Amino acid sequence: MISGAAPPITAEFVLRNTERASAPMVPELALHLATEITPLWEVTESELQERGLPPPYWAFAWAGGQALARYVIDHPHLVAGRRVLDIGAGSGIVSLAALWASASVVVANDTDPVAGLAIRMNAEANGLLAGLELAGRDMFDEPALAEDGGPLFDIVLAGDIFYERPMADRAAGWLRRHAAAGALVLVGDPGRAYLPKNGLVHCARYQVPVSTELEDREIRETSVWRMSPAAD
Repeated sequence: MISGAAPPITAEFVLRNTERASAPMVPELALHLATEITPLWEVTESELQERGLPPPYWAFAWAGGQALARYVIDHPHLVAGRRVLDIGAGSGIVSLAALWASASVVVANDTDPVAGLAIRMNAEANGLLAGLELAGRDMFDEPALAEDGGPLFDIVLAGDIFYERPMADRAAGWLRRHAAAGALVLVGDPGRAYLPKNGLVHCARYQVPVSTELEDREIRETSVWRMSPAAD
């Protein structure tokens, strides 16, 4: 018997494992989200592991992403007509919030190919495909400056990415380089362990409803921060 590579994940996989629902803080958008969290996570993660893919973080609207998406929608002037990068996009909730608020281009970055598929499906479901670009690569070693010496992006958004030290350390330095290049860098975070302690300016605070299957409480106090070029 000859065994080949596992077939690629398709839209059917996303549809089978999620339902269209709105995150509590962002009723403007309907996303393909997991609703029966623990059993669904276990079944889905097992199926993904067989294909060498990471856990299905894209199937959940994490607290930091919800808060950042809410902030963007409530302050549309920040992104309207701008070129935006959403790093660690997951479900795409922050990317779609920026498009909803009239960003000209949003690059949604996530190294998980299933996240890319889910983001495209979520954008299509909300009529927000126009202006969306997907980047499925690790961008943390890429430059922050364009050839003309200006910032590659006007706005860089990062929702809930400081939960693991190796990624958090790389992300913080890279985000600061974008800030130094002249980009507005905004971070949504519910107090993750590896959020930088310095070089952040507080912008807003939200009480975000979350599932106790994912978090240790029903409400996560979550802040939006502007990242400064320097850590001091």
